[in-house]
Amino acid sequence: MTEPNPTVTEADLHAYADGQLPEAEHARIEAWLKDNPEEAATVAEWKSQSAAIQKMFGPYAVAKPDDALLVTLRSARPSWPRRAAIAASIAAVFAAGAVSGHYGPALFEKPQLQLTASETLPQQAQNAFLVYASEVRHPVEVFANEEAHLATWLGKRLAIQNLKVPDLQTLGFHLVGGRLLPVDGKPGAMFMYEDQGGERLTVLVGRNAGNHTTSFRFASADNLETFYWIDGELGYAVTGEISRDQLRQVAEECYRQFPS
Repeated sequence: MTEPNPTVTEADLHAYADGQLPEAEHARIEAWLKDNPEEAATVAEWKSQSAAIQKMFGPYAVAKPDDALLVTLRSARPSWPRRAAIAASIAAVFAAGAVSGHYGPALFEKPQLQLTASETLPQQAQNAFLVYASEVRHPVEVFANEEAHLATWLGKRLAIQNLKVPDLQTLGFHLVGGRLLPVDGKPGAMFMYEDQGGERLTVLVGRNAGNHTTSFRFASADNLETFYWIDGELGYAVTGEISRDQLRQVAEECYRQFPS
């Protein structure tokens, strides 16, 4: 395979996949991809995932003309609308294709394409789910009957004042408990929930070294689905083997309850 052209960056590939490049630059990247089939396959997967997400959220894409297309979570927080409007805003971002390159699995394992915190977060969340969600006797360190202690303990370890354990009972999930685990080499928190049928999901909270705020993003690995977002100094990820729509509702509810 031809050695990667150092002038073709990760950002170039995302922009190419999203159709945001000028004609000449688009042609340049297209020619480079012909000589780099592995990267071409990854870009094709991004496009496919973007199309699938557009199809999924299309019915919600009714944002008003004056809505900011790439709305970030921090700017939206002061006047967070009802669930239908939230879905419309998120759908508008997805429909634009502006973040399609972030939905897939880990990016290229090449030195010049470093993974950012927002790209490693879903993988870490999925790994944590796979390790702990199947545990019968020891899925968590602190169980739900000590919820106050759980919130205080993890809040101190993550240096988060008034850390709240999300209440997801209105969505049919009760708290199992939580545990401390590493996220990007720093203390992170994982909360686990379960519904009446025994289906589990996890909510991961970790420090965001890059301190970049993002809108909701989606990642998938086999049957495992993750919605994640970065809000200032913290990153959040909701993971489970449930439908994307159900997981999206959980992510929205968690966002409402977590501290700014």
